[in-house]
Amino acid sequence: MNFANFRRRADRVREVPLETVLALRNAVRDPRDRQKWHTEQGPVSIAGQKFTNWHRNIGGGGAIDLVMHLADLDASAAVVWLEQHSPAGYAAAGITGHRASSNRRTTSSVPPTNQTGKLRLPDRDASKLGRVQNYLTQHRNLSSLVLEPLIEAGKLYADNRGNAVFLLVAGKANHPVGAELRGTGTRAWRGMAPGTRKDSGYFWVGAKGPKRVVLCESAIDAISCYMLYPDRVCISTSGTRPNPSWLRVILDCGYEVDCGFDADPPGDAASREMIRLYPHIQRLRPTAKDWNVVLTPPT
Repeated sequence: MNFANFRRRADRVREVPLETVLALRNAVRDPRDRQKWHTEQGPVSIAGQKFTNWHRNIGGGGAIDLVMHLADLDASAAVVWLEQHSPAGYAAAGITGHRASSNRRTTSSVPPTNQTGKLRLPDRDASKLGRVQNYLTQHRNLSSLVLEPLIEAGKLYADNRGNAVFLLVAGKANHPVGAELRGTGTRAWRGMAPGTRKDSGYFWVGAKGPKRVVLCESAIDAISCYMLYPDRVCISTSGTRPNPSWLRVILDCGYEVDCGFDADPPGDAASREMIRLYPHIQRLRPTAKDWNVVLTPPT
């Protein structure tokens, strides 16, 4: 894509309404604030063609910027994504109405995240592992008996900044496709490894035998839920996402699925949407804000 061609195509899709982009990414509108959406990157507020993610102190303008933020794509990949998934994009790419309709039927409702970006997992730093273990056991009340097998399997480790790294994996070989990152210092921080493909795999904990799965919003919540329900497999969706593309595969394999999203408006809204899409899924609502709060006794 030369610069002139890129600029022409970008100009055609930049004005796609932000609400359209958010709907295509399966974001959930906040029932109390029509300008606020709960997305895979956290709460996002929009005003016309401007958006702000207050939790991450990130903002921008136009559909391209929003796709880059939500899907962790570069500018050229974001333009291609908009051409493939939005009505304005079909016209920009010269796709006829018949072809566009066919394309929409064959494309998953949640497009893969960062399909073109290269995965860059943080390097392991064994010297920081004690700090991560202390944070998870002392501050998040997670059992070392549950954490140790994850560490031995390489699905949990420490990076050189002392962050906890939870691998998202795919297939029987547990091939890494991304990672959730959680800060262990005094400042609360969370993020994803660059190039993470959320719709290609997930973080999970549990035995391989059980046929009941609980979907949680984060790796720490998944571990917490597993400690409360050790007869189940607990999976992190890495955010409040009602329709990750791998969910249909799990259901088709015969697993019973519970939606264990947080007991708050975004979690309840995403749960309702998931159950609307997949009526056999049941709601398993935490008795506190989330599974880790249920697990952690009040101080």
